[in-house]
Amino acid sequence: MATLTHHESATAEQLVVTDGARKTFIAIIAAGVLLLIVGILAQVMGWGAAEHGEAAGHAAAAHGAAHEEGHSVLIKRLIVSLWHSNLFFLGVSTVGTVFMAINYVAYAGWSVMVKRISEALSAWVIPGGVIMLIVFLVGRQDIFHWTHDGIMDPKSEHFDAIIKGKEGFLNLPFYVIRMVSYLVIWGVFSWKLRQLSLAEDLNGGTYWFHKSITASALFLVLYAVTSSMSAWDWVMSVDTHWFSTMFGWYVFASWWVSGIAAIALTAIFLKQNGYLRALNASHIHDLGKLMFGFSIFWTYVWFAQFMLIWYANLPEEAVYFNQRLGGFEGRYTFMFFFNIAINFVFPFLGLMTRDAKRQMIIMKIVAIAILCGHWSDFYLMLMPATLRGENGFLIEIGIAAIFLGAFLILFTRRLASASLVPVNHPFLDESVHHTT
Repeated sequence: MATLTHHESATAEQLVVTDGARKTFIAIIAAGVLLLIVGILAQVMGWGAAEHGEAAGHAAAAHGAAHEEGHSVLIKRLIVSLWHSNLFFLGVSTVGTVFMAINYVAYAGWSVMVKRISEALSAWVIPGGVIMLIVFLVGRQDIFHWTHDGIMDPKSEHFDAIIKGKEGFLNLPFYVIRMVSYLVIWGVFSWKLRQLSLAEDLNGGTYWFHKSITASALFLVLYAVTSSMSAWDWVMSVDTHWFSTMFGWYVFASWWVSGIAAIALTAIFLKQNGYLRALNASHIHDLGKLMFGFSIFWTYVWFAQFMLIWYANLPEEAVYFNQRLGGFEGRYTFMFFFNIAINFVFPFLGLMTRDAKRQMIIMKIVAIAILCGHWSDFYLMLMPATLRGENGFLIEIGIAAIFLGAFLILFTRRLASASLVPVNHPFLDESVHHTT
């Protein structure tokens, strides 16, 4: 980002993404590809070691079975990792539209200086939605147990009576219809609010502002429903036998605080590179308060869910946390406690004081920690139920880096396509002179 330049003008500010910045994004993708290759090779070498260990006492058929099983695990890791990282980035991208919509209906003025950042975040909604649909259609049986053949057929040896009881909701046609509905709603309203914002830049007046408020109000009602339902469908149904009535709020809290962190981090990078000249410590402070407050909110939902399940100690509920605390030979135990440390303890202590929320270096560090922490939060939601004891990190981090690089390319392209300052927004002066 240090290679970004800007043009001076009276009010508008135009981002120019230089070749150096693009090379940085491509380098992130290349690093991700390299990690992915190393992870795949490590997985393949693992098969070889397993087969070599069995060589003395098993026939060739056993080796073939071991290799086939290893190949299956590799494919499953790739598919689940694609689902995991895309789910995270899609959620963060949609939060950009949610943040903008909330500020519209609240008649908020302070956030106008970061409005274009939240608009640009939604650049991943459409490509992310397409990727999600493709990954589900191609690899659904590697992610969702309820999609397995015969699982709802009483005559099948794989029949599961509990999953059969959920057939009215968890069936392929209805699931795909819901998925497409969520993605279309998010994509259409992200596009609509962006077009209204650009029209306001071009034509001025308050007409476009009031149209945006109407669209935002409708979107927030629909998002309130679709965000929870998407959490049930895309995350909670991975653990098909288990459910939590708080899970929709939990996933939303993770997406939301990650989106706020992404907005804050981008605003700071732009400010440090000479953009957003009217952005001041009060704007950073307000973003810091949101990061601080919603890190606590995420922890509240996490603890409420954990405490109730722990206290009741019902086997059908406790299995979810048993898998993550000590199951699979403790493969997820460290991440369980790391999740709390990085997503609550670190933001809580790091942003506790007023001065910390106004210091860009502290805000950058905490924002990056929150983004990494909630990516790992989704890892912890998905991996124990899908990969169980076959999880790893090289492939997963490699795919995440590829997604990050691609996301940054689309994000900065959207940022550069219009003025960073919405020059005809009716609350622009209020934002320019914002103090706290």
